Amino acid sequence: MLQLSIVIYFLVTLGVGFYASRRVNNAGDFINAGRNLHPALNTAALFALWFGSETVFGASSEFASHGFIGVIEDPLGGVLCLLLVGLFFSRRLYALNVYTIGDLFRKNYGPKIEMFSSALMIVSFVGYAAAQVVALGLISQSLMDISLQNGMLISISVVVLYTFTGGMWAVSVTDFIQSILIVVGLMVVAWYVTDITGGILPIANSLTPEQTRFFPENNSVSWLNWLSAWMVLGFGSIASQDIFQRINSARSNSAAFYSTIFGAILYLIFSMLPLYLITATKLIDPSLMQGDLQLALPRLVLMNMPMWVQILFFGSLLSAIMSTCSGALLAPASLLSENIIKPLQQKIINDKRFLLYTRLSVIIIGLSAYFLALSSQNIFDLVGESSVIGLVTIFIPFVATLFFGHTNKLAAISSMLLGTIVYIIFRVFTISEINPLFPGFIASIAGLGLGQVISVFINKKGS
Repeated sequence: MLQLSIVIYFLVTLGVGFYASRRVNNAGDFINAGRNLHPALNTAALFALWFGSETVFGASSEFASHGFIGVIEDPLGGVLCLLLVGLFFSRRLYALNVYTIGDLFRKNYGPKIEMFSSALMIVSFVGYAAAQVVALGLISQSLMDISLQNGMLISISVVVLYTFTGGMWAVSVTDFIQSILIVVGLMVVAWYVTDITGGILPIANSLTPEQTRFFPENNSVSWLNWLSAWMVLGFGSIASQDIFQRINSARSNSAAFYSTIFGAILYLIFSMLPLYLITATKLIDPSLMQGDLQLALPRLVLMNMPMWVQILFFGSLLSAIMSTCSGALLAPASLLSENIIKPLQQKIINDKRFLLYTRLSVIIIGLSAYFLALSSQNIFDLVGESSVIGLVTIFIPFVATLFFGHTNKLAAISSMLLGTIVYIIFRVFTISEINPLFPGFIASIAGLGLGQVISVFINKKGS
């Protein structure tokens, strides 16, 4: 019965995607839904964007191991990101009226930096999409008695198919439906585990002092690493094509603003449920905490819940992850077609051909994510690494050009390269106990300033 329900769910999702594809008449409809999304759809899309595998599997396992300190990066960093985007970035981004962040870089920094920055963003998204593929594979493996590889292949095929067909319209409509399933499914499971444990109080009392500690130890390294954890998603995903794409799909500037804020609030509230559930799991059956903690919640539901709750839970899980995965495919596909393939064409291409290139790019990104997922199955690490790339490379030039109209090409490329190089050095050689992200971020700021100074020197010498 459970396996049949999962198959039906996949088919229904494809049906919704095909239905939404009727709204796709041109590339603008495919990439940003014709900038005509209802605020409710847009809020659901922004909520579903973050509520994925890293929230249900990754964050819950991190909370079980390290408490609130372990989930600063996500979900709390994700909430910070959406709030910052809503308050300070959404109106400026919406006013750009372009397809991608790469378009902003082309306008202010030129075509070469457009392509370089877009390539960096695409790389970061492949890791993020791979995390969702792993999670979908884990669920399929658990429920359908197939290998992890086959589970990942079937799942990514479904997501690629409806994203390829309907683009942002399919992503947004399915996100809306899937968001409802996410909320209902997790709340029902939470009600059941609360009943099993005898109330909320026993679950709260089972938390150790280490788990409830929010601030780091009182030394500089701990504080810097604590701040770095906030920055991974909190800053690193601000200059992110998937968030930009959802903002740009809103029907008005104010709709973009309020959708982002409400999406952040929804995410903050419901991202706490997996943490609550993993705490209850330890109380109900400690043996489930042995082995891979990412599988603890699915095992709890399979062993302790009636069939209809299992169907609802795994349906909500699939909803959460497929929502995130579809956005993680469409965003880099848009960058690939708009900022790499299109500029490489020798002649101007029409809208019909551009739409075809974007759809084919969805397949390319999907295959890349699948093969990366085959090589690494740690969901939390895949997500974290993908966000770090954005923070140490794109974020500083993005802020500089968006808020200050910065146009210095040398400064922009210096920022990207120096941030990347310093991060890699600290990451590979373990020079310090400080998170490599922090020196990489500082180097990116320094690179922008250094490039600016060198440009001034060159210009003075030339004159």
